[in-house]
Amino acid sequence: MNVPMSWLKQYVDIDVDIKTFEDRMTMSGSKVEKIEESGKEITRVVAGKIIEVSSHPNADKLRIMQVEIGGEKPLQIVTAATNVQLGDVVPVALDGATLAKGLVIKSGKLRGEVSEGMFCSVEELGFDEKDIEDAPHNGVYVFNRPITLGSDVKPYFGLGEVVVEYEITSNRPDCFSILGIAREAAATFNKPFHFPEIKVNEVDGDAMGMASVEIKNDKLCPRYAARIIKNVKVGPSPKWLKDRLISAGLRPINNIVDITNYMLLEFGQPMHAFDYDKLAGHSIIVRNAADGEKMKTLFGDEITLDSSMLVIADQEKPVAVAGVMGGEDTKVTDETTTILFECANFNGYSIRQTSKKLGLRSDSSIKYTKGLDPNTITLALERAAQLISEVGAGEVVKGVIDVYPVKREKLTISYDIKWINKFLGTDLPEEEMIGYFKALEFDVNQQAKTVTIPTYRPDVTMMADLAEEVARLYGYDRIMPTLERGKPTIGRKNFEQLVCDDIRSFMSMFGIHGALTYTFESPKVFDKLNLDETSPLRNTLKITNPLGEDFSIMRTTTLNGLLSSLSTNYNRRVEDAALYEIGKIYVKDEDGQLPKEVKKLTMGMYGRKVDFFTLKGVIESLLKKLHVSKTEVTRNSELEFMHPGRCANLTINGVYAGYFGEIHPQTAKNYDLEVKTYVAELDLQVLLDSITQDITFKPLPKYPSTARDIAMLVKEEVLVGAIEKTIKERSGKLLEKVELFDVYQGKQIEDGYKSVAYKLTFRAEDRTLTDEEVQKVMKKVLNGLEMNCGAKLRD
Repeated sequence: MNVPMSWLKQYVDIDVDIKTFEDRMTMSGSKVEKIEESGKEITRVVAGKIIEVSSHPNADKLRIMQVEIGGEKPLQIVTAATNVQLGDVVPVALDGATLAKGLVIKSGKLRGEVSEGMFCSVEELGFDEKDIEDAPHNGVYVFNRPITLGSDVKPYFGLGEVVVEYEITSNRPDCFSILGIAREAAATFNKPFHFPEIKVNEVDGDAMGMASVEIKNDKLCPRYAARIIKNVKVGPSPKWLKDRLISAGLRPINNIVDITNYMLLEFGQPMHAFDYDKLAGHSIIVRNAADGEKMKTLFGDEITLDSSMLVIADQEKPVAVAGVMGGEDTKVTDETTTILFECANFNGYSIRQTSKKLGLRSDSSIKYTKGLDPNTITLALERAAQLISEVGAGEVVKGVIDVYPVKREKLTISYDIKWINKFLGTDLPEEEMIGYFKALEFDVNQQAKTVTIPTYRPDVTMMADLAEEVARLYGYDRIMPTLERGKPTIGRKNFEQLVCDDIRSFMSMFGIHGALTYTFESPKVFDKLNLDETSPLRNTLKITNPLGEDFSIMRTTTLNGLLSSLSTNYNRRVEDAALYEIGKIYVKDEDGQLPKEVKKLTMGMYGRKVDFFTLKGVIESLLKKLHVSKTEVTRNSELEFMHPGRCANLTINGVYAGYFGEIHPQTAKNYDLEVKTYVAELDLQVLLDSITQDITFKPLPKYPSTARDIAMLVKEEVLVGAIEKTIKERSGKLLEKVELFDVYQGKQIEDGYKSVAYKLTFRAEDRTLTDEEVQKVMKKVLNGLEMNCGAKLRD
C-alpha cells in the first residue's frame, strides 16, 4: 500500500520527522516497507523565461537563447528545439543537473558557442506524454500556468512527494486505504483523526425512479448501492487530482475513471461507472452467470462465464464480472451523458476464484479478496459524488439506490482490565486502556465493561485481540519481559525422531551420505524402472496444477530419486558412491481424498568393493544397531527392476519389511549406470515396530563352550539361509552361535552342488556340556539338514 505523506496529512496532523514516523508506525503494527521520494533523481531543474533569441552562427538548426531564471545573470542556452519562442517559460536543467534515466547535464560548447544548461521535455523529467495533458510531442515543455522564475519545477509536476510503502497483513483490510492508514497514524501518535467532510450538491430528480437494483444472490453480494450522474462531461481531471494519483502510483486517465481510482485509494473501495443509456431497462441485476454465457471485457476480449461466477447484468445480458472487470458494451466514453455510478460489496472468495478462472486480475479484484466492509459503501459513494460535482464532471441526481439485504452488525466484546494486564505482563490503569480503545474508534461502555468494534475491523473478535490492540499502542518495546506462567514443559524428540537420528549416525559411520530427492515425479519413471503396465506402483495420485509433466504425480517408490542421484555421481566420474534417504511415498487411498504417507529408508551404492553382500552386511549391522531380531531373508525374483537372481526380501517377525539387491541390467542401462548398482527399500514403520527397547544384559558365562564343524554337500540352489534356519530350529537352546566359514565349488565337487561348512558353538548356562549331549544335538541337526535341505556330510 503506497501512501503519499501530503495526502495522509489531510486527515491527521503528523508533526514528526519521517524516520520517527517510520519507526513508530512499524512498532504499532503498520510495517513500513520503504520510503521513496517521487522525482528524487531530478535535481537542479528550475523555471526559466526566454528573453532573447538569436541564430547560431555555425549551425542552421541551432538557436542561441538568453534565459532569465530570477535575480541571477541570464543563462545562455543553445537548443535545437523548434517549439519554444521568445517569452516562453520552460524547465531549465542547470549545470550539474540530473534527469531521468541517470542523465547528467554539464555546461559546454555546441558548435563553438557556450551552452550553460538544457531545456527539458516531460520525458526528461520522468513522464510520458500521456501523463501530462499539455505536453508537446517530442518537444520542450512550455508552462501554461504561472510559476516563479528560478523556482524548482518539481512541485509543478507533482514531484517531490514523500511516499511510504506499507506491508499490510491480510487480516487488516481496513488498512488497504489512505483513510485506514490515517486512522492507524492518528491512534499511534495520539492525534485527532479528521474524516473528510462529505457534502453532495444534488440536482432535482429521483435516482430510484430512474434505475432499479436487484440482488439475486445475497451471499455473494451483501450490498449494492448506486447514484445517477447526468450532464456528464468526460475530460481531464484537475491538477490536484492527477498529482494525488501519480504520487500513489496510478496514471490519470479522465475525470470519471480518476475519481473511481481516487476512491480505490482513499476508501479502499472499488467503484464502477456504467453508461446509463446503454443499460437495457436501466436495470442492474446481480446474479450468477449461466454456463457458457459470454461477455466482452473493457479490453475487448470475449470471455466465457460459468454458473459459479457472479455478474452484474441488465435485463438482457451481463455488463460486468462482479468485482473483477467491467464490460465493453456499457463502458463510459466521450459521448456518454449520463452514468450510473455503482459501489458494491462482494464475497472475497468468490471474486478470487472468478479472477483465477478467467485469468483476469484487476486492482478491484485484489481489494475485494481482502474482505471489505459493506458499511463503507455509501460513504465512498457519497464522497465520489461530491468529487464529481466539485470537478465539474457532471450533476448528481437526488437520491441513492441502496440494496442491503444482509447487514453486517457491530460486534460487542467484554473486557477485563486484570486479565489483559496479566495476559500482557503489564500494570496499566483502566483509563489508559480505554484511551487506546477510543483512539481506535472503538465504542466503550465503562459500566458494562464492553467494547463495540467498528465493522471495518473484522480482526478483533475476542479479549485477546483487545489485549493486542493495547500492546501495540502502548508499545511492545515498553512491555517488560516476564516469566511464563504456565506449567513448564521440556521439548524432546519422539521415538521415531530418535531412531532416525540413530540411522543417520549409523549411515555416516559407514560412509553412506544422506540424500533428499523430489516427492513429485514424472509418470515416465515407471518406464525407466521397467514396471509392468498393471503394477500397483503406477496407481499414483496426480497433481491438480503441476509445474509440468516432470512434476505431475506423487511418487509411489523412492527408488527413482536415489537411482537418478547415483547416475549423476557416476556420470561425473565418482568411482564409489553410497547414498541413503529417509523419505515418504504416497499410496493412493481409494476411499479417501488424501494419500497414505509411508516412510521409507532407501539405500543405494556402487563401487569397486561393493557387491550384494556389502549391502546385506550394512542392513544386518543396522538391524543389530537398532536391536531388531527375528529377521529372515528370502529370495525375490518378481520385481521387474531388480536382478532376478540377486534380490532378496527382508521380513521381520513374519512381516514384510522391504527388499534389497542388485538392480536389473536393463534398469541400470535406463539410468546410464554402467556399473553394478545395489539398492534397498525398507519400510521405516516396520523397523520402528520391531525395535526391542527393553535390553536385557546377561552375566559372563560360567561354563565353557564346545564347538563342532560340519561340512556338507547341497544342491547349488539351496540357500544358506535355509540351512541356518534348520540348524537353529534343530539345535534348541544349547546353540550359542552358528558361523558360515566356507563355500566351495570346484573339481572335487559334483556339478550342480556346492560345499558348505559351518562352525556350531554350544554352551549351557548351568553346566559343562558332555560330549554325549553335543552329539545328540548334532545328530538332530544332521537329520534335519538331510530332510529339509538334501544335505550330505562330506567325507
